[in-house]
Amino acid sequence: MTASTAPAHWEADVLLRDGRAAHIRPIRAEDRDVFLEFYDRVSDQSKYYRFFSPMPRLSERDIERFINVDNVDRVAFVLTLQGQIIAVGRYDVIKPGEAEVAFLVEDQHQGRGIGQLLLEHLAQAGRERGVERFVAEVLPDNARMIQTFRDAGYRVASEYDEGVLQLEFSIEPTETAIGLMSKREHRAEAASIERFFNPRSVAVIGASRRQETIGQALVRNLITGDFAGRVYAVNPTSSAVSGLPTYKSVTDIPDDVDVAIVAVPAESVQEVVLDCAAKGVHGLVVVSAGFAETGEEGRVRQRKLVGLSRSYGLRLIGPNCLGIINTDAKVSLNASLSPLMPPRGRAGFFCQSGALGTAILEKVYNRGLGLSTFVSAGNRADVSGNDLLQYWEEDDSTEVVLLYLESIGNPRKFSRIARRVSLRKPIIAVRSGRTTQGVPMGHAVRKIAAPPAAVDAMFRQAGVIQVDTLEEMFDVAQLVAHQPLPRGRRVAIVGNSDAVGLLAADAAAAVGLVVNKSTSLGADASAEDFEDALDAAIDDPEVDSVVAVYVPPINVSGEDVANVLAAVGEQSDKPLVSSFLGVEGVPELLRVPDVAGATAGRGSVPSYPGVEAAVRALARVVEYAVWLRSPEGNDVDPADVDELGAKALVAEVLAANPQGTELDPDALAKLLAAYQIELWPVREVATRDEAVAAGEELGWDVVLKATAEHLRERPDQAHVWRNIDSAEEMVDAWDTLGSVITDSDRAGFVVQKNSSPGVPVAIRSIEDPLFGPVVSFGIAGPMTELLADRAYRIPPLSGRDAAAMVREIKSSPMLFGYRGSEVVDVAEVERLIQRVAQLQNDLPQLSALELSLVLAGADGATVLTAAGRVDPVVDPRSDWFVRRLSRPLGDTLPS
Repeated sequence: MTASTAPAHWEADVLLRDGRAAHIRPIRAEDRDVFLEFYDRVSDQSKYYRFFSPMPRLSERDIERFINVDNVDRVAFVLTLQGQIIAVGRYDVIKPGEAEVAFLVEDQHQGRGIGQLLLEHLAQAGRERGVERFVAEVLPDNARMIQTFRDAGYRVASEYDEGVLQLEFSIEPTETAIGLMSKREHRAEAASIERFFNPRSVAVIGASRRQETIGQALVRNLITGDFAGRVYAVNPTSSAVSGLPTYKSVTDIPDDVDVAIVAVPAESVQEVVLDCAAKGVHGLVVVSAGFAETGEEGRVRQRKLVGLSRSYGLRLIGPNCLGIINTDAKVSLNASLSPLMPPRGRAGFFCQSGALGTAILEKVYNRGLGLSTFVSAGNRADVSGNDLLQYWEEDDSTEVVLLYLESIGNPRKFSRIARRVSLRKPIIAVRSGRTTQGVPMGHAVRKIAAPPAAVDAMFRQAGVIQVDTLEEMFDVAQLVAHQPLPRGRRVAIVGNSDAVGLLAADAAAAVGLVVNKSTSLGADASAEDFEDALDAAIDDPEVDSVVAVYVPPINVSGEDVANVLAAVGEQSDKPLVSSFLGVEGVPELLRVPDVAGATAGRGSVPSYPGVEAAVRALARVVEYAVWLRSPEGNDVDPADVDELGAKALVAEVLAANPQGTELDPDALAKLLAAYQIELWPVREVATRDEAVAAGEELGWDVVLKATAEHLRERPDQAHVWRNIDSAEEMVDAWDTLGSVITDSDRAGFVVQKNSSPGVPVAIRSIEDPLFGPVVSFGIAGPMTELLADRAYRIPPLSGRDAAAMVREIKSSPMLFGYRGSEVVDVAEVERLIQRVAQLQNDLPQLSALELSLVLAGADGATVLTAAGRVDPVVDPRSDWFVRRLSRPLGDTLPS
């Protein structure tokens, strides 16, 4: 077969098991010299394992076979680090649908998970080229390679033949294989972040003696923050900075350096990267500005910075960032521009904005919230919120995750990771540009076609507590950090002010909470009165959480009441929030000592300046608790789906229409049938006689309707005639509709069987450039469009997701017996939503699918009208079946 150009998305930056970066790409003809250098570094034993015989040198024929591939039947990937090839993996098709796969990894890099990475990428390339199975021959004592295949998650069959172990397996991405890949991704990304937070040594490159400079501030904050490791100052022109001796370059430092904080002019940063790579630094925190936030020249500089860092195995935080903080007393790392070291706490904070970072840390400090770790990612060129989620998931000192997001580079991956983390730890997020979809200049994201509501739905689906402001984020954070989760929506209000109690009750009703108990103690209530009332509320089985209100009389400190609140809060298994003296945060009087050293222990009672804020925060936490306790629901049975048939159908359509096309009725019906969706037959008719013939063919009891888009959007136009049972009635219907519809020649008349009555609903899906598949649901009709009353989700969908979609639209009562009507078959509607979601998730070539008219009745749902379009996949989904790092700004690599 003639050579084919390798797709651009076959090239990617990846993370190895130890958290170091590397680069994977197809082999090229110009790799001859570096490939031979690689082969010379490989041990004789590794060569023997690969070729089953001593091969100290390769013949010219062997070299040509290795280097020159066609990227179809012969595919080879190389893994590179610092410009050198450190591993090669390839497959060769031996018969249609089956290929032999083999690897060779440089000895000093074995054990870093390279074989598994190469297998993942080769399998994905094979799937794209029509390969279904891999086979491999391995010597029995090559235990490491055998384990690589078995650990991949595929079902591997094996047998011995003449002393060689023969392995074969399908490369279809099973749930087991995808799950194991995600676990490997999690371990690698968590490891890369762990090295930033727990360095034994930090070098400040650009350290300065001059006051009020960035370099001076970084050194000062590390020293005054009592960093437990070693601090090195790098400055080629000074002999000392803040009492530390300086080095002209990081390579001159006599000891190892784990993390480098870079504060040099932007044009000098690339030279620093090379020095850090030569020194063996793990990661860079680039505080320097002058990159993508400044315009096109800065974007080019940033792209080069990320590419260079990754090519040398380095991870990068920034550029244009505030820095990182770890409050653990064993580390005490303040590698940031903030002079304020936040107190030790339970929350990990990820912030994309360097400008807001200092203000955020000050707010944390003033509220007494406390943090475990803090990262300001600046332009988010490499390390992102997804990386931090991977780390915080396993971090025992982090119980709450706080995210201030200005953009989301890989939302599918974010959704997948956040959903998993939310099951263990609450995630609270503020997303700027939520309405405008605006993105800061320094951030790289694809365009988005889905509405803002789809992004909000993604957060809800993942269990993320999305709030509107930073203030509300801290309101919610201090509640989940110090109080147990509520079991439900029922609230008790205990206070010494009738007026404030009424405000609390009104606020609770406005956010969906149910006030089951309200106790007004009067202005002269004593501490004992509060204790009795709080105990009674907490002991009440009809109460899930308690709001305490204390407005002190004149010249009363309230210390006795504070002691009661603190004592009750420490012992209660229900959340207790307060509006105490109008104080914000966790005041000293309401704190419970924490043996872990945090500023306020479990059971400390958060206080809010107004009861509205307290109730609003409680409502956010209630929604999270409800999500956490809701069962996943039933998933669709994959055995009922003909995925291969659907893919073959789409491939056939695209082969005939390489630029994409609308699916004709027959192709659309077959595609939907592959996913157990029955589309009722429809006959397009252009004349009265054709309409009569169609009615006879369908056995009468039919409808005649106009389907042109300009008519569907005009509810004032009569364009449907139902219950047609004879030729005479069809003629009457044709003539009548033709007389009332302007330009009836373009009406797009069709004849279809008459269905049982029901509520019209619509299910749609699109392939979004940023999110991948997006599914929506709503009542069909122009009012839904005008009011934007649609529910959105990101596939794959669980039964819980589909059920939530049906119930969260404002018009959902129409499905549940509104004003005495029949309750529709909601289970069938949910099944259709899941089928559409699964179809869209399986077929990225399906750019749009619309079940525009589904009649949901008491005994089922009938799909009457549908449309679909297929287009070639130019840019694969950001969360594919292989591990890859997000692309540098402006690159063509997929994120």
